[in-house]
Amino acid sequence: MDKLQEARRIISQIDVEMAQLFVRRMEAAVQVAEYKKERGLPIFDGAREKEILEKGAARVSDPILREHYVRFLQNNMDVSKDYQRQLLEGMRVAYSGTEGAFAHIAAGEIFPGSTLVGHPNFAAAHAAVVSGACDCAVLPLENSSAGEVGQVTDMMFDGPLYVNGVYELAVRHDLLALPGAALGDIKTVISHPQALAQCAPWLEKHGLDTREHTNTALAARQVAQSGDKSLAAIASARTAGLYGLQVLEENIHRSGSNTTRFGVFSRTENTALGKKLGDHFILLFTTRNQAGALAEAIDIIGRHGFNMRTLRSRPRKDLLWEYYFYVELEGDLRGEQGKAMLEELSACCDKVRVAGSFRAHCRIGEEGAL
Repeated sequence: MDKLQEARRIISQIDVEMAQLFVRRMEAAVQVAEYKKERGLPIFDGAREKEILEKGAARVSDPILREHYVRFLQNNMDVSKDYQRQLLEGMRVAYSGTEGAFAHIAAGEIFPGSTLVGHPNFAAAHAAVVSGACDCAVLPLENSSAGEVGQVTDMMFDGPLYVNGVYELAVRHDLLALPGAALGDIKTVISHPQALAQCAPWLEKHGLDTREHTNTALAARQVAQSGDKSLAAIASARTAGLYGLQVLEENIHRSGSNTTRFGVFSRTENTALGKKLGDHFILLFTTRNQAGALAEAIDIIGRHGFNMRTLRSRPRKDLLWEYYFYVELEGDLRGEQGKAMLEELSACCDKVRVAGSFRAHCRIGEEGAL
């Protein structure tokens, strides 16, 4: 047997072994897909892929072969992602609104290829996941200019779902009207209260009346169905195309960096995040009605080395003039310090709930974000 035949024999033998390993790898990918579906996690995880490629590159000492091996790993992961997408076809994702709403846009970007199910309000989308009718829900948490979405925060406190991902969507508010309408024709603008708040300076400058609607896309649809050229809606340019409207004015929101954070809610908590990838957690708690109770809780958090990125209070719906607190923490909550912190908080607080963990600053539409 000459050298060429011997080399081909070795390659054929390795190909047989690789086929068996490939099957094992894809069987593991099935388990990954099931885990992600249960927890409402996207298929693509840029931080995880980067970590795998860095570890893989370190296994090969030859610099030329290393480059090819990294490409080989990337191809394997691409095949695995395609397979997982096939497995997750039919995954049902709830959102509040209708086609063209910002939540619809966010849900489609986070879960491409899934079945997006619109609901009339936040509570209905949340309930669809609780009941099992949908696998997860994409709901807004806060806007960079209009602040928190209190109803969603309340559902985190009272409900059973977990937030396993937080994603930032740059929101561009445009003024939409019927074809042929001019800005001077507009008398009344309708939209979701958050959108109206984010565009308040522009609306006041032009002396326009406002009327609240359940969401931006439905407001656009109402304008399209009204036939009234004096009526306009605040929504996205993408929504204009859905309902045959024209964009009268672009970017009418208050801030040039208008961004909404969306949370992915699911029935099962995500426990797979590692410290190296940077964990952020949502903690909700109530303090006892005594002097210094909140200060004690904050001191416990700081003493165990956790950075509070956000601290807000919300009125409780079950007790008049009582409040609960929403905190976003940075740190390893599942480590020894995290366990000790939760034990101490439970001793001084009436209720403590970890509402989920997520990776910070995942921006929709940016390279490596999803």
